[in-house]
Amino acid sequence: MGTVSWPEDVIWWQVYPLGFGGAPIHGSQSPGHRLRRLTGWLDDAVDLGCTGLLLGPVFASETHGYDSTDQFRIDERLGDDADFDDLVAACRSRGLRILLDGVFSHVGRGHPLVDRALREGPDSDAARLFDIDWDDPGGPRPRVFEGHDSLVRLDHADPAAADYVTDVMTHWLARGIDGWRLDAAYSVPADFWAPVLSRVREKFPEAWILGEVIHGDYTGIVAASGMDSVTQYELWKAIWSSLTDRNFFELDWCLQRHNDLLRHFRPNTFVGNHDVTRIASQVGPELSPVAAVILLTVGGIPSIYYGDERGCTGIKEERIGGDDAVRPAFPDRPDELPRTEIWHIHADLIALRRAHPWLGGASTHQLELTNTRYVYRVADGDRHLDVELDLDGPSAVVRDGTGGELWRLG
Repeated sequence: MGTVSWPEDVIWWQVYPLGFGGAPIHGSQSPGHRLRRLTGWLDDAVDLGCTGLLLGPVFASETHGYDSTDQFRIDERLGDDADFDDLVAACRSRGLRILLDGVFSHVGRGHPLVDRALREGPDSDAARLFDIDWDDPGGPRPRVFEGHDSLVRLDHADPAAADYVTDVMTHWLARGIDGWRLDAAYSVPADFWAPVLSRVREKFPEAWILGEVIHGDYTGIVAASGMDSVTQYELWKAIWSSLTDRNFFELDWCLQRHNDLLRHFRPNTFVGNHDVTRIASQVGPELSPVAAVILLTVGGIPSIYYGDERGCTGIKEERIGGDDAVRPAFPDRPDELPRTEIWHIHADLIALRRAHPWLGGASTHQLELTNTRYVYRVADGDRHLDVELDLDGPSAVVRDGTGGELWRLG
């Protein structure tokens, strides 16, 4: 396989740790050392070809991890500092990078500093951290994230919030991680991120920063915020939608915009994550391999959501607990969840990508296009591969620059 450069050529294995470890999300919390289960799966991720571990929330929280109560402490449902340090060491020994999920848009309503702020009033140090309406007729009212009463917004206009976020980020970088995924980065002003990330990089210049951005001016957000990359939700949508609607014109249009993004930065590409319906449920098991082909042959920095490589299914629902189906528990050992054909398809495609590391920055050009057949060339300078997709098979073929067949589906 080709040499992996940091961070452009990393292929992430994304995991939601609380779900993966079988931690209770709703109701009473049960302490445990569930990060250890994840350590037991690292060799499987390496065999798959992944070179980084992208983790969901690991910090103390009230329920699902995005309602943190202490971002300097490992959630007791996952373990403790020793469990975390061992996980970092296990990643290091296998050549895996590690990314943590930073929830800096908001904290949980049960965060002790929220109650302290409300008790001590607007002039207190704690109050400076949060966006609180002190003049509400019903009494002080914390402003919340996207209508969720349990999620209290930080006051991103106050330097105290910038100091707090900087301290959290540098604390865990010093503990051995390689960077951060910034949850709900789209909801935080770019002029907050820019000075914070500048301060972080003064101490950790190689830290890689990925922002969760759903829509908007991706290039402008990256430039203004100082983030290295953002989540490419437009391509995610175009992949599954073009397959389910049998309309490759949508995918081709999106890849033209994707080419423009690649001229400025490398987006994080994906077909599944902890917030969306599983790709095997979205397009069906017959077409999910085609989605994997697209993901792993176009430019960007791809992530594989745990279980997609094994054909796991699950539908996200808009209700309390509606994410549970896409955030399942995994067994203690990989041999309890055998590798199936879809696992080997992912492994083959990742091996192909790592053998051609220039694919990460390659642009995509249409060679043939109908509703159900799409042939595109991914090229970087004088290097190229040709990819043929046909939904009537379904089938997929990847050819090298001379027309020789490198890989085939169907």
